[in-house]
Amino acid sequence: SVGGRPQCSCFPGFSLSVADGRSCEDVNECSSGNVCRSDERCLNTAGSYACQTPITCPPGYQINDDVCEDIDECVQRRHDCGLDFECVNAVGSFKCDPKPRCPVGFNRDARGNCIDIDECDASAQPCSPGLVCINTAGSYVCRRKMTCSRGYHADADGSRCVDVDECQSGLHRCGEGQLCHNLPGSYRCECQTGYQFDSFRRMCVDVNECWRYPGRLCAQTCENTPGSFECSCTSGFRLTGDGKNCECVAKTIKKEILITTSYIDECSQSVGHLCTYKCVNVLGSYQCACPEYGYAMSPNGRSCRDIDECATGAQNCSLAETCYNIQGGYRCLSLDCPPNYRKVSDTRCERISCPNYLECQTSPLRITYYYLSFQSNIVIPAQIFRIGPSPAYSGDNVIVGIAQGNEENYFGTRKLNAYTGAVYLNRQVEGPRDFSINVDMKLWRQGTFTTFQAKIFVFITANYL
Repeated sequence: SVGGRPQCSCFPGFSLSVADGRSCEDVNECSSGNVCRSDERCLNTAGSYACQTPITCPPGYQINDDVCEDIDECVQRRHDCGLDFECVNAVGSFKCDPKPRCPVGFNRDARGNCIDIDECDASAQPCSPGLVCINTAGSYVCRRKMTCSRGYHADADGSRCVDVDECQSGLHRCGEGQLCHNLPGSYRCECQTGYQFDSFRRMCVDVNECWRYPGRLCAQTCENTPGSFECSCTSGFRLTGDGKNCECVAKTIKKEILITTSYIDECSQSVGHLCTYKCVNVLGSYQCACPEYGYAMSPNGRSCRDIDECATGAQNCSLAETCYNIQGGYRCLSLDCPPNYRKVSDTRCERISCPNYLECQTSPLRITYYYLSFQSNIVIPAQIFRIGPSPAYSGDNVIVGIAQGNEENYFGTRKLNAYTGAVYLNRQVEGPRDFSINVDMKLWRQGTFTTFQAKIFVFITANYL
């Protein structure tokens, strides 16, 4: 105490607070001048300070929490190894080891990965004229252009057969006045409404509706006309507004009395089917109708024809999707290759690489997408798809099975011969339904198994035609 009053003091390295004169604050000795040597660094501590010698790391190291750690030049991309070399980290440095050379038929990309060379995309076609080039992993094969059965022709790349539309191309032989209706692999000639085909004269002749449906079309008198008929009434009657029924005109002194005969329901009383889908009775007549969506009335007025939404533009598929027409509708399809596969065409993915021998045999070398459409009245069992190597060689053997999508056992496989398998629809499908099945083919060739996969989309549509 000083003069009888208490006096506060602090330990060495601390000083009284100017603010209250009672609390102690640490003294930062490092800020008061050169307390350490010129090659040392001053580090303040509570109540004191320390002088530290700066840490200097050798080349290839970096300071981390006052400790020198090795720099991984390969991870931090501080190396100068070229594309043909692989960076390998070493303590305090790195080295460049030559990469293994790519196999024949492969090139190294910008990232140094070996990728397949598509010989078929080369400017100089490797196959002779008349042959189609098919790219394979590391090579290619030349095969003859696909020979399609009558009514089909090979598509642009020669990989599958597509239907010939004889009606659009003018290849049909329908007679004058007949209407051409395209069918898968064929076509059908139809006569216009009111005519029927005479197989002897091979021409459409007028149907005498008055003879075919006596007493059912007109209330009184029926007169045949080319392609149709007309109704008339006897004396004392006149035709009503529908042109088929008659009303009696009885004159009195003050007014006319009209007696109208009853109209006819052609849909319920006709012999045979007037319409292929639906008959709608109207006053004094009938009309044929089609399903609300996906179909339009044929020119004959009786049957329905499918609307190709893909061709007419009446679809909402995105730019990344492909429109596929089916009976009564369409589907928007997109091909997405799984990981480790690259897209080589609109319907095909090829494996990029496989890390070991087992995966090379079990994972598909190629995945090809197929789209099939059938009506629900297809005759069961129906062979819907064939799969096999192309070209096939002596000694080849295949194992075909459905790997995914057949949980309800609608489909089955059968081996036709050593190098061909087939997929069958074994059960009738009730109503419209879409299926997606993966069919694997394991090819045994020269002591090695190679797997190929067909991803098949099957669209079952209603039978409205």
